[in-house]
Amino acid sequence: MERRQHHRARMRLPVRLRWSTPFAQKIELAESLDASRAGLLVPTREPHTPGVLIWITFPYDNSLSDGQPEIPARVVRCDEILELVRATNARESVQTEGAFNRERAAKMNQLVRELGISDGPATRNVAFHFERQFHYTSNGNGHENKLERRGSPRRTLAVPVRVRPEGVPWFEEAMTIDFAEKSMRFRTYREYELGDHMKIAFQDSAPKPWTVTGDVRCRVVRVTPAPDSFALDVAVCRET
Repeated sequence: MERRQHHRARMRLPVRLRWSTPFAQKIELAESLDASRAGLLVPTREPHTPGVLIWITFPYDNSLSDGQPEIPARVVRCDEILELVRATNARESVQTEGAFNRERAAKMNQLVRELGISDGPATRNVAFHFERQFHYTSNGNGHENKLERRGSPRRTLAVPVRVRPEGVPWFEEAMTIDFAEKSMRFRTYREYELGDHMKIAFQDSAPKPWTVTGDVRCRVVRVTPAPDSFALDVAVCRET
């Protein structure tokens, strides 16, 4: 019996997956098997643990400069691909491959090499469920009945940032969760304390919600455990 809330449609479109690890961010380019309003099924080379948060760009266009929207999604299932499915896909690829597909594959392989992404056959079918996006009039913590108390509204936006404690030259790659005029939240695997000062920089190709250049000096105002994860959600206030 079908238990899904939304109809699933077979849809083969490019997908970019981005996720954080304790050491760095990782990226994988793939192609969806099917999609619905609530999520995607994607064959991947990397195994993914259920419950982990991933940022998805779908559909992904590698001919565009970066800055394409990234949607937070949760891994809900990771199954090994059966050899029969893999063989069937290989036969379909041989039968349908033409000049356009070969050119598209060549561009994809070039992008994979430029990004330093490992190449190889997909070994898992991973189901992703898009995270619920809270309305900006909520307090940003999932309690929709609590009105926003900040001077400016908080808006959901996921972009990659480089974060480093003040006085430390080594940065970590993190993903933002939301922004206000002078504050933001990001997800990290490092530990920060209330009152810590840090420098935050946006990647050149990423959307910039703050009209600033270079490093931005910020102060940590709240640290909370991320749900179903070892990561932390850190809220900072801009000081420059």
